[in-house]
Amino acid sequence: MQVINFSEQNSVMNMYMAELRDKKYQQNRMLFRSNVRRIGQLMAYELSKTLDYKPKTVVTPLGSLDIPMMKEEDMVIATVLRAGLPFHEGFLDVFDKADNGFVSAFRMYINREHTEVGIHTEYMATQSVKNKTLLIVDPMLATGGSLAAAIESLLAAGKPKKIHVCCIIAAPEGIEVVKKSLPEGSTIWCASIDQGMNEQKYIVPGFGDCGDLCYGEKLQSFRKIADK
Repeated sequence: MQVINFSEQNSVMNMYMAELRDKKYQQNRMLFRSNVRRIGQLMAYELSKTLDYKPKTVVTPLGSLDIPMMKEEDMVIATVLRAGLPFHEGFLDVFDKADNGFVSAFRMYINREHTEVGIHTEYMATQSVKNKTLLIVDPMLATGGSLAAAIESLLAAGKPKKIHVCCIIAAPEGIEVVKKSLPEGSTIWCASIDQGMNEQKYIVPGFGDCGDLCYGEKLQSFRKIADK
């Protein structure tokens, strides 16, 4: 199984990553969402190089030529709500004819020290992924629990031809968890693979909670639902 880490090479993606991580820039939610979306666009472009293409004859005003084309209708882009929405939009900007899937999954702290987490899934809406290329896009891969739950839910909608898991930052521990949920031949794409996680299971150095930075902080009562 291939794991791709874009931070190992120099590109404009690193500039967007720097702004995502910088506490000063994080105060601007619109800029934060825009950078998440930009990284999605760049990652989608790089991923597109690995897809299947067939020549199609295109007629111009002065002649015709064959151009390699992919069939976007054979693709499903799925994301985990809510943090994945701007990342998903970046991929959809590139693969604008793709079908879409959405999974609602969130972490619950199991103990009062917030050092153990569980994953709860409530909702899924998707087209069939049978024999299609499935892109699962989630900006943060920490414990891997929410992505593993999303993969399990989506595979209930059919067996895809190929799975690509795409994230912005990942912890090595989470990558290992997700690998166990994926079939052979899948690919994991990461803008950066960070050092690991802290006791609260947040990626370090990371950039914080992506959903909160995009859309505002959640009520504490929802963060601690498992304590009740």
